[in-house]
Amino acid sequence: MVYPRTAVPVRFGAKRVMIGVIMRIALVLGIVGAVVTGPLVTPTAAGGIRLVDNTVQMLSPFDVDNPAVGQLDPRLLAAVQQAATAAAADGVAMTITSGWRSAAFQQQLLDDAVASYGSLAVARQYVQTPEHSRHVLGQAVDIGGAPADQWLVANGVRFGLCQIYANEVWHFELAVDAAGNCPPLSATAAG
Repeated sequence: MVYPRTAVPVRFGAKRVMIGVIMRIALVLGIVGAVVTGPLVTPTAAGGIRLVDNTVQMLSPFDVDNPAVGQLDPRLLAAVQQAATAAAADGVAMTITSGWRSAAFQQQLLDDAVASYGSLAVARQYVQTPEHSRHVLGQAVDIGGAPADQWLVANGVRFGLCQIYANEVWHFELAVDAAGNCPPLSATAAG
C-alpha cells in the first residue's frame, strides 16, 4: 500500500519535520507496511499514528516482538514497562513511538533531516549521528502522547528515566545519578 504525499505547511516547520521523522520510524520498524515517500500520516492526541485509512497504530512498552521495543537495553525496557504500568494506574496511556534503531536507519533519519533543514548543523539539533545515537544502542526511547510525556517528565525519575533534550519532551533515557537526580537538560540533540 502506498500512502499519498502531503504538503508540509511552512508555519509548522521543525515540528512537522519531526512528526515526519517519527512516522518514518514507525513505518520502517514494521508498525505499518508502506512505501515511504514523504509525510504520510498524522499524529493523534493519544500519541498514536493515524493512517490514511483512519486506523491508529501504536507500540506498547510490552510489544517485545517488535525490534523497536524488544531490542531496547533490558534495564531501560524494564524501567519503561514499570513506568507505563504506574502511568496506567493514574489513567495515562503510554506508548513508544521510537525505541531501538539500526545504524542505517538512524543515518537515513539524519539524511532526511539534512534535506529538510538544509544543513547538518540544524539537522543535528533534532537527530543524532548513528555513532552518537542512544537509540542505536537501545538506550533511548521516545514516548508517545502529550499526557504520557508530561507524566513521565514529572514521574520518570522514580524509574530512573530522564528527559534528556529540552526540545524533545518525548525522549527519555536511564540517566539518574547516584542521588536519584536527572542531569540538566541539553538544549538539543546537538548538545
